[in-house]
Amino acid sequence: MGTSAEKHARQKQGRTNRVSEARRQVRRSDRRRRLVSIVGVVLAVALLLGVAALLVQPSGTDSANGSTTTTTPSTTTTSVSADPAAALPAPPEGLTLEQATPCPPAEGSQRRVQKFAGPPPTCIEPDQRYQAVVTTSKGTFTVALDSQAAPVAANNFVVLSRYRFFDGVPFHRIVPGFVIQGGDGDGEPWGNNDLGYTFGDELPAGPEAYTDYSVAMANAGPATNGSQFFVVLPGGGVQLNPANYTRFGEVTSGQDVIDRIGALGNANQEPTEAVVIESVRIEPIPG
Repeated sequence: MGTSAEKHARQKQGRTNRVSEARRQVRRSDRRRRLVSIVGVVLAVALLLGVAALLVQPSGTDSANGSTTTTTPSTTTTSVSADPAAALPAPPEGLTLEQATPCPPAEGSQRRVQKFAGPPPTCIEPDQRYQAVVTTSKGTFTVALDSQAAPVAANNFVVLSRYRFFDGVPFHRIVPGFVIQGGDGDGEPWGNNDLGYTFGDELPAGPEAYTDYSVAMANAGPATNGSQFFVVLPGGGVQLNPANYTRFGEVTSGQDVIDRIGALGNANQEPTEAVVIESVRIEPIPG
């Protein structure tokens, strides 16, 4: 047995050890609570971010990688086919212009041009009104070009048409109740053609510009207009932002042809039947 002093020393050391162990238990408990709290915060933030991502997720399926497209409507009452996509024919081969683009003959170029070295010069008369007679595998429709509101876009469409750029090119995107879209001159892949140049926007003042059967430039963002265009189907204009798309014309005859083409889209915005532009003939409008 030890002395009384030793006994007291052992008792004191025991009390010290118990206090130290209790403090360690408290610290471990605090660390666990902090860790649980941090994990809870992280999970909560992740959940909120996930909800936010769902809220801002675009309703459409616009192609990525700089593709030229329009925004898909958030709602539509039009019945959409579940049919599979049709196989689209590749556009015919065309020349590449290596030098500055000259104005094509009014009656049209003898050979199709597919790619250009730069934007075209002004080839339309400033006081002349023009229309485009578009012949497709589904029928013919006519577009009155608005060279007053969008002189650059109208001139561009005239020049491309006279170079036979659109000949043999299908409507590669059809969204029933919204738009039909075409003008991709190489189809590799569809919606991502390289025309060789882009040009700036000529935007309308308000959404009322996008009337039924109006024609506008598709794009991949501001000032990225090229060759792709779309025709607004009945009721589709309310989905379009006037700050995004250059309106340069309106279908004045053959609206029934547009309606037939507009019905040939599936849920993936793909044509269920290949509709090909056979030719675009530019004519002056008298008066």
